[in-house]
Amino acid sequence: MSSSPVLSVRDLTLTLPAGADRKHALQGLSFDLAEREILCIVGESGSGKSLCAQTIMGLLPKVIGVEKGEIIFEGSNLLTASPFTLRDLRGKRVSMIFQEPMTALNPSMRIGDQIAEVFEAHGLLTEKERTERAIKLATEVGLPNPERIVRSYPHQLSGGQRQRAMIAMALALEPKVLIADEPTTALDVTTQAQILRLIRDIQQRRGMSVIFITHDFGVVADIADRVLVLQKGLVVEQGTAEAVLTQPTQDYTKALLAAVPSATPPEREPVEAQPVAFAVENLCKTYISGGGFLQPKRRTQAVKNVSFEIRRGETLGLIGESGSGKSTVARLITRLVEPDSGKVMLSNSDFTQFRGSELRKARQKIQMVFQDPFASLNPRRKVGLSIADGPLAHGVGYDAAFKEAQHLLMLVGLDPRSADRLPHEFSGGQRQRIGLARALALKPDVLVADESVSALDVTVQAQVLKLLEELKGRLNLAMLFITHDLHVAAQVCDRIAVMRQGEIVEIKPAAKLINNPEHPYTRELLSAIPGQHLHSVH
Repeated sequence: MSSSPVLSVRDLTLTLPAGADRKHALQGLSFDLAEREILCIVGESGSGKSLCAQTIMGLLPKVIGVEKGEIIFEGSNLLTASPFTLRDLRGKRVSMIFQEPMTALNPSMRIGDQIAEVFEAHGLLTEKERTERAIKLATEVGLPNPERIVRSYPHQLSGGQRQRAMIAMALALEPKVLIADEPTTALDVTTQAQILRLIRDIQQRRGMSVIFITHDFGVVADIADRVLVLQKGLVVEQGTAEAVLTQPTQDYTKALLAAVPSATPPEREPVEAQPVAFAVENLCKTYISGGGFLQPKRRTQAVKNVSFEIRRGETLGLIGESGSGKSTVARLITRLVEPDSGKVMLSNSDFTQFRGSELRKARQKIQMVFQDPFASLNPRRKVGLSIADGPLAHGVGYDAAFKEAQHLLMLVGLDPRSADRLPHEFSGGQRQRIGLARALALKPDVLVADESVSALDVTVQAQVLKLLEELKGRLNLAMLFITHDLHVAAQVCDRIAVMRQGEIVEIKPAAKLINNPEHPYTRELLSAIPGQHLHSVH
């Protein structure tokens, strides 16, 4: 590594708007990014990690003020650079992968056009070359059937596939500095391993420096050269990855490491005696897309004969790669998408047969926590009202519904007064907790959690998982827990079902599946978990 840093942040202090939970978003932040180095910035949700990245890119929201500091890149202070200089810099010299791909991608543009637009914005390549390069980049980031993917729109891709498209865009011009803001949060472990390897390969091949923002210490263990730990805008610890992970000096860092979920499932009370709350029988869904003049229609069987049951007080984990059909199963059983065939048995009635007012009433019993909280919350509606909407629609009075919304916010670890704030005023992890509060507002019998803790840092994740466990016990809930994180599944699930290409290939009690996987695909998933040595060193 060269002695002169590629990028230097000096005494960066950012102010939050009046009424925020603290005065400064970041206070006195200083670090150097060396050539060919991967620096991981770790900290809880709301610690200022993403704001640091946005400041470097010149994308800071107007409500956040820069009190003082410098960001030196290639001899210039980015904080005083002109909009023209920053525009030329973005994508070409400094590039960023954003946390929530559905909000960062243009929903009305094909994926290939969005990748090609990076070249167009900088006046590079011909139209034909841009298209060819888009396909090549889609291939490089592991998107399946890249020729088809580049012609698809964001809503036609799974969460993980959208994130890979974002990574392709960020890597298009092979920048000097890549800022990755939680780039593997929405990805399954095998894709995550591929993406981490890909970023590492390109970084070494092109001499690129990377600022990698994450809450996943497994990822830190696999990829980081150095680690910087942030707490409420202050640097509490920084050093080499080995030193921070194996010999942390600060209590906060130790607490973060202690909160990393273990792959060893805890002892659990058997639930066989409990009645079945929910059962799925031979569920099938085929999507038909494309077609047109001389073009055949494409049939994708997203879910093939899926069957399982969940007892009261039980959590069934559904794991598998991005595009395996997990989220489609969630949408089918909550009737957000209609199945082609099969039954969804809820309280001994086939939920798929309900219509009109009968369906509306039955929907109270099965609620969902969505993967992308920003896309599922109304951006113009105060979060307290978003949480109260369900009870209000079912005849609960306004005062009682709003009071319950404040109580639920407190339950999920947020200040009840934040009920009067809008979604954009919260961090990604805080929005995920709001989504959880909203799902619990109707006191359901069955909770479907689709990647509900994927955006959370480890300490908040541990709190939310504990909360889910407590609520499940108290309310005798049946829970379908969809996740790509096998460590999380091991901690919260009584049984785990593994999905691949629309089918369940293995279903077992959690401990048996983790310790004795039978299907080769399950073994592959387990071997791809990042930071497997973390618990052995800690």
